[in-house]
Amino acid sequence: MIITKDILYVGVNDHDIDLFEGQFDVPLGMAYNSYVINDEKIAVIDSVETRFSGEWLNNIETVTGGRVPDYFIVQHMEPDHSSSITDFMDKYPETVIAASNQAFVMMKNFYGSDYAERRMVLTEGAKLSLGRHELTFITAPMVHWPEVIMTYDAADKVLFSADGFGKFGANDVEDPEGWACEARRYYFGIVGKFGMQVQNVLKKAAGLEIEHICSLHGPVLPLPGEDISYYINTYDTWSAYRAESEGVFIAYTTVYGHTRQAAELLAEKLKAAGCPRVAIADLAREDFYESVEDAFRHDRLVLATTTYNGEIFPKMDDFIRALLERGYQNRRIGIIENGSWAPAAARIIKKLFENSKDITWAENTVTIKSALSEASEAQIDALVGEFA
Repeated sequence: MIITKDILYVGVNDHDIDLFEGQFDVPLGMAYNSYVINDEKIAVIDSVETRFSGEWLNNIETVTGGRVPDYFIVQHMEPDHSSSITDFMDKYPETVIAASNQAFVMMKNFYGSDYAERRMVLTEGAKLSLGRHELTFITAPMVHWPEVIMTYDAADKVLFSADGFGKFGANDVEDPEGWACEARRYYFGIVGKFGMQVQNVLKKAAGLEIEHICSLHGPVLPLPGEDISYYINTYDTWSAYRAESEGVFIAYTTVYGHTRQAAELLAEKLKAAGCPRVAIADLAREDFYESVEDAFRHDRLVLATTTYNGEIFPKMDDFIRALLERGYQNRRIGIIENGSWAPAAARIIKKLFENSKDITWAENTVTIKSALSEASEAQIDALVGEFA
């Protein structure tokens, strides 16, 4: 793939993977992106997962015409991007490897060498001239590992953004939902805890002219018909913990179906009342991280669950803790609790969120004792009045 005259894509697509990082379902596969800048000197940016090392090295040789790369820039040390480092360095023993100091420490830990005899340590604002292309390096600690750097090419106005702006899905599979859906699930699943650090990098990038964003997962941006500002503004919204959509996400767990009935009734009534968006998910049966994504996407959240062993249903507890780990804030939350003899879910849920920022609780809590009744349906109507 030609990105600009001198910048070429040499990444690979993984269609064998079932779970990314051992937990994220990736039905569309996964892309491991790498790039080559051909100039008076040649730079290769990042590598790929080791199973694809041969394909990647062949891609490099093809686009360089057999020339030996002068620099190998390692922006991020997660093994899906770094586990072909040894193969590359063995093939190109004259190439200088460039990375942050912390990346070299990790390199030694992962692969047994930090290439002290031919390395270049990169720091904030460091520059590297390839000829027409002058690269500037931007430190991006905890986006989402501490050693991360990003690279800006002033000549072609390209930001190589490491894992920032990435998404799930192989690049040779059309994603019917475009960039945002799987990018959102990727962001809130993997990067979401580090909103402040993402904000810091966005501030650094604010003064740069950017025409393309080349991340380590997903397509080169912008996609046809879109403007680069769309992606930057979206990342700003996500990392500032602002809601992306007006609407209500209802996350529920159910044992015998009664809590589900209440959640579905609430959804119907919200839609009938004109709520702009209503999404609903059974936390035990639907993709867990799509539910995390939806909780961050909407400005209102309803948690519907049973009291279970004196606590809340385990899937709901897992879900809430996943939100808390990612800094969930600036939202309005309603509760539907169900308990046949001693409903306690509302109290437990509020206790879990007690240290969260800017959480506003609905005035009306729906309390079900076993099954819906006239009294609990009236409470649902009152919650609709608040949330619609």
